[in-house]
This record gives sequence, C-alpha cells and structure tokens, in this order.
Amino acid sequence: MRPDDWYLTEDLDDFLAGGGDFLRSRPALHTTPLTVMERLRTRGSAQYGDGAVLFGRLERAGRVDATFYRLPSRGLAPTSLTPEQADTLAARLADLGHPLPYVTADQSTATAFAEAWRRHTGATSALRVRLHLYRLGTLTPQEPAPEGRGRVACSEDHAQVVHWCREFATAVDEVLPDSWADTRFADKHFTFWETPDGTPVSIAGSTSKIGGMVRVDPVYTPAHLRGRGYAGAVTAEVTRAALATGATDVVLFTDPGNPTSNALYQRLGYVRITDWAVYDFSGAAPE
Repeated sequence: MRPDDWYLTEDLDDFLAGGGDFLRSRPALHTTPLTVMERLRTRGSAQYGDGAVLFGRLERAGRVDATFYRLPSRGLAPTSLTPEQADTLAARLADLGHPLPYVTADQSTATAFAEAWRRHTGATSALRVRLHLYRLGTLTPQEPAPEGRGRVACSEDHAQVVHWCREFATAVDEVLPDSWADTRFADKHFTFWETPDGTPVSIAGSTSKIGGMVRVDPVYTPAHLRGRGYAGAVTAEVTRAALATGATDVVLFTDPGNPTSNALYQRLGYVRITDWAVYDFSGAAPE
C-alpha cells in the first residue's frame, strides 16, 4: 500500500461520489462523519472557520476502504484504519506539509495514527479524552417511568434549550462558539421530560436520520433534579421517536468515567460497540 493510494480533494461532492456509500455502509461506526458531511452539504464550511475542508478516501481497484476529513484549523477524523493504512495516511499528509492539532477516531485507529504521525513528523501525542460508543439493541424503557411525559421542544422553548445545552457543555468541559448557530447542537431536535404540572426537568437531543442512523446527543438533567429517572425517561422518548422515523441505527457516546450514565443506557438496551479517543499533537511538525 502506498501513500498515494489516498485520494485527496477539497470538493465535498467529489468526495461523497466515491465515499458516500462507504460511510452509509456502517452508519453506527460512521455516525460522526455522516452528520458532519450532512451539515457541510446543507450549510457549507464557513461555520467551521476560514480555509478549505480536506477530504480523503483510500481507494484501490474502485473499492473504498477508509475515509477521513479535516475541518479548517481542526484535527483529523478518519474512519477505522489498520496500522498500515494509518501509516500511509500519515506519510501522505506529512509529505504535503499539513499540520494537525489532533486526531479523533475509534481508539485503535487514533492510537495507530498518533504513533504513525510521531514517526513521520516527530510530533508527540497526549490522550485528551476517551469515549464509549453505544448502539441500540432492543429498547427496554425503564419501569416504572417517572411521573410526567415527554414533549417535543418548540420555538418558544429555544431559550431553555440553549441554556441547558450550554450547561451540558460546561459540565463536560466543552467550549461552545458564542453563536448558537455555530454550535453542534443548533441543527438537532430536542425533547423535554416534563413533570405533570408541565415543568421541564430533563432534555435530550437527536440528529436527523442520515443513512438510517440517528445519534442521541446531548442528554442533560440539572444536578438538583438527578436520580429521579428523568434522563432515562427522556432518552427512551427520543429513542422511540428515532425508531418511528425508520432508523436502523440509534447511537450515543458516553463518558467512561460516568458509570451511572453508562449503566442507564445499558438498561435501556444500548450496547457498547467501540471506544473512541482524541489525541492532541505537539512538538515537531512537517516542514
């Protein structure tokens, strides 16, 4: 395998013509690139800053085996790679002089690429975060459910949605853009769990269905309302809604350091399918 087996382009349509079917072939594992490609298709790249988006696909004899994208001033996001594939990609990007602040991928891919990037550029890597990726098996709503009901958020709820999403981001050490339209939450659909008197007590978001996949994100309950089953109830509600659209894959990410949320999603029928990792790069860079 050679570095030039990686076909690079800055044209989204060109990339999707060769890589779109590949991404849709494994929608659960490709949840992030599917949603990013859809946002680029509908809104363009200006939301991600100045500069071009770089896309790539590993294609041999007309078959696509892997893809990646890199947003302006952001890190590399490849699909699953073998160590050999990671090495050829690192070599190609290093030869072209592309700096990378980080790589985000399934853990084995991220680890392999970080090591390959070190070999080709001298850059060191540090693990920033690790996540679990879950896919729904059979939905098993909690019994008994807390009192209340689910309600789809409407335009009048916008301020509450924004407030709770920003609280969620703070809780997970995520820095959001000042403009709501530029956040990763702006295009999502939200549902509240409300008490019988109509008071919202928990919120869950979800993506639109893309390639048969819906991702649940975020799920948030204010600290003083936790431990009452609200998060499980609202997650079950958005999961049911995703299945009602015909989704074949419903997925979500979790923090491995939060055993409460991991146990909750497993009780609801979600099954862990892989681990995810982000490695930050520092030190030497390609000349």
